[in-house]
Amino acid sequence: MNSGRWVSASMPYVTPRERGQPDAWSAELEARGRKGGQRLVHAGEVPAPRTVAELLGLSEGDVAVVRRRVMYIGDEPCELTDTYYPVGIARDTGLASKAKIRGGAVTLLSELGYVGVRVREDVLARMPSDPERDMLRTMPHEPVLQLTRLTLGQDDRPIQVDHMVMPAHRQQLRYEMRIGD
Repeated sequence: MNSGRWVSASMPYVTPRERGQPDAWSAELEARGRKGGQRLVHAGEVPAPRTVAELLGLSEGDVAVVRRRVMYIGDEPCELTDTYYPVGIARDTGLASKAKIRGGAVTLLSELGYVGVRVREDVLARMPSDPERDMLRTMPHEPVLQLTRLTLGQDDRPIQVDHMVMPAHRQQLRYEMRIGD
């Protein structure tokens, strides 16, 4: 934590967990001595929004599986996260269910044979919509960060799209890169 901001790196969220380990969000909270959690708002098949359809290689309106969550630090909502999967990967799995996934969705994807080999993230600062502002409990003048993460598996096939919205004043994103591997 830095001056009230949550400093977050993406790597734990795209790496499958070892058997028996908690999901990345729970592990991060515990490592920082914080309480919190997540509330799963919806899980199931939905028409893919245009940007998600493009990233997943679908036509606009094609069906995708989504898991919609509100992430909390303590009792304070800190992030809205919608994670989308192609139906060919997620239909009839725990990804399409409201049940908690032991070890998290990336671990389940790995168990299903889908491991991310490349990740692309786009970050944008913008003003929140009214529903986002209400859910995040922010003031009208406070911007949000929107992070869209595309995870690609073998042969550059899309396996997951995360769409996250978080209050900008409470978040710091950290990117670490290894050069010359």
